[in-house]
Amino acid sequence: MLTTVKSAPQRSAEWFATPLGRYLLECEHKYVDAAVADVFGFNALQLGLPEQDFLRASRIPLKCRIAPSGPVALRADFRDLPIASNSVDLLLLPHALEFSEHPHQILREVQRVLMPEGHAVIACFNPWSLWGLRRVFSRARDAYPWRGRFITLPRLKDWLALLELDLAAGRAGCYLPPCAQDKWIQRFRFMEAVGDRWWPIAGGVYFLHVVKRVRGMRVIMPMWQEQLARKRNLAAVPKTQDGDQSIAARESIKTQ
Repeated sequence: MLTTVKSAPQRSAEWFATPLGRYLLECEHKYVDAAVADVFGFNALQLGLPEQDFLRASRIPLKCRIAPSGPVALRADFRDLPIASNSVDLLLLPHALEFSEHPHQILREVQRVLMPEGHAVIACFNPWSLWGLRRVFSRARDAYPWRGRFITLPRLKDWLALLELDLAAGRAGCYLPPCAQDKWIQRFRFMEAVGDRWWPIAGGVYFLHVVKRVRGMRVIMPMWQEQLARKRNLAAVPKTQDGDQSIAARESIKTQ
């Protein structure tokens, strides 16, 4: 009898249909839904994973998914977005950085298109985790997601700081081992609560919520202008009330 060996999924859509992919998707939707629910504005973009709707909980009216190919509203290269500068209120990057040869350039575009005080939510696979260990020893190095270039959290924070994208919130998730079968995933679910408490930086995926800050300027005027503008203080004049005038009148009558 011939047995067929099931090959590892090459495309992201195929991998997210597996038990492990569905588990990761559940974790990511839970975080992203909470992060974007209170972000308001007019324009929201999603870069990457066009098969998944990560903007489903956003209240922003105009939502657009962008990718080089696939079922998207706009096909474009993430390194050169056809979007006007300072025009986007919310931007999501679900695993757009690990599968690009120029992740820093993508972040430059994110900084360019975001409005001042605009929000961006980033999801990345964590190399300092059981998932990162699986990637190192995986035989299917050309399969999704193990073919990606996992970015360490300190390195990504440095990139964001250089671009003046301030970290507003963040967390990690998917602490369980990257098991292929659903029964093992269910058995290791307890590691989520344990991981949040004991090793919060070792989740298989981490999320960063950043805000584009625009530093303000304060004009310092010369001291001589302040002195010229200063007014002379006037002496306070006592003000009498109607009751005080009536009392004064009675006293004058008594003295007469």
